[in-house]
Amino acid sequence: MNHGRRVIRTFGARIRLMKKRSQSISKSPAKAGAKAPPVKLLSGGNPQIAKADGDAPVQAYIVAMPSWKRDVGRRLDALIVRTVPGVSKAVRWNSPFYGIASQGWFLGFHTFTNFVKVSFFRGTSLRPVPPGGTGQDARWIDIHEDDLDESQMAKWIRQAAALPGWGKS
Repeated sequence: MNHGRRVIRTFGARIRLMKKRSQSISKSPAKAGAKAPPVKLLSGGNPQIAKADGDAPVQAYIVAMPSWKRDVGRRLDALIVRTVPGVSKAVRWNSPFYGIASQGWFLGFHTFTNFVKVSFFRGTSLRPVPPGGTGQDARWIDIHEDDLDESQMAKWIRQAAALPGWGKS
């Protein structure tokens, strides 16, 4: 019986020590001039960015987008921010997500080899309905190098932001 208590105490002490070490590592300042590790590009050139909330991970995703897709990502992000002031941002499933805090996510985009797919999670409610998709609610549009129609995209963004979103933003 004593042996069991000693093992439990030892195990508890190890857990506390591991927590302490991880806290000190996460609080340690970054070395001056240290470069962030390069972002891995998944199939189709989609940047692998860890799940996180806020503008910083979305910007890291956009910066890591290859070639002309980076410009499309910047334009989309700026258009969404202009159209929906106070929009919430996050990276989920290696894709930027945009939403309204009290309503959920309304839009996400993803990088593919030849296009950037912009998905509206309640796209069947938009007018006109975006051309891509056959699911119950979601619809999308594939943006190629020179075909981002900002006027139409702003109309869809405005409509999508006014609808109940998907999940929690």
